[in-house]
Amino acid sequence: MTPDVHPVLPPVRVLVFGAALRAASTNARLAALTAGLVVEAGGLVDLAHMHDFDMPLYDGDLEAAQGVPPGALTLRGRIERCDAFVISSPEYNASVPGVLKNAIDWVSRVQPQPFKTKHALLVSASPSMVGGNRGLWALRVPLEHLGTRVYPDMFSLPRAHEGFTDDGRLAHSGAQERLAETVSGFMHLVRADKEYVCLQRRWYEFPGDRTDAPVTHRAED
Repeated sequence: MTPDVHPVLPPVRVLVFGAALRAASTNARLAALTAGLVVEAGGLVDLAHMHDFDMPLYDGDLEAAQGVPPGALTLRGRIERCDAFVISSPEYNASVPGVLKNAIDWVSRVQPQPFKTKHALLVSASPSMVGGNRGLWALRVPLEHLGTRVYPDMFSLPRAHEGFTDDGRLAHSGAQERLAETVSGFMHLVRADKEYVCLQRRWYEFPGDRTDAPVTHRAED
């Protein structure tokens, strides 16, 4: 009897970046921690910082005269090369930081734009008691509009200024466990979408949703 031969599958490629410019940002620390958990789950990580993608404020006249700036093209290329991405975002006035929204707007101008059908996990760290969660709900809107498959579960770290140990883990063991479980669940979904053809270009926004359509309109247009 011939033993089953299973092909060696390429690792899931994940871009991880903290969406803050401040060098000591807790979201940069959360991004680094999440990147390590992605590696533990078998992923191949591209860890980035917002300074890697410097770009001016979006200006239609500037775009017409000079095209899309290099920083936006760099971000677009790194999203294109990944299977999924993770954003660790601060919350500014209960919404999305301007620097992150500006980056999304610029990158969306490149055709074909790279967000469509990519999987995304959103996490946040904030000194507030809600951990930046309101900003993540706002961040879902432009990403899902562009066709990103945003993972239903999100992770927010409250009181982030005192939320890390010296070795970069979360000070509260329950929070560390929940983050690890969230990353693991996300990676299982991305892996399934990558390996099983029958799942490609299918996305249900709520657990249990079913449709007879072969693809979702949102993901394709």
